[in-house]
Amino acid sequence: MLNAEYSNNAKKFLKKSDRELAKRILDRIEELQKDPLPSDKKKVEGRKDKVYRVRVGHYRILYVIFKEKNILLIADIDKRSRVYD
Repeated sequence: MLNAEYSNNAKKFLKKSDRELAKRILDRIEELQKDPLPSDKKKVEGRKDKVYRVRVGHYRILYVIFKEKNILLIADIDKRSRVYD
């Protein structure tokens, strides 16, 4: 199981979102810690690192896996229209 670490943007998003949405997103992150490459993940194009994304309704979780350090970095969480900027 990977240890989840959150970027400042991801922390800020979780703080300002309502409880129900935050719970759904945190549940999904918990699943990613157990299986970081689920079948519904997609690689984000145009990024230097291997950034993956998963969907939670209209929201996207962007994350990077550092297997050698046993870390799952949650890089960003936001609505689809804003997350890829």
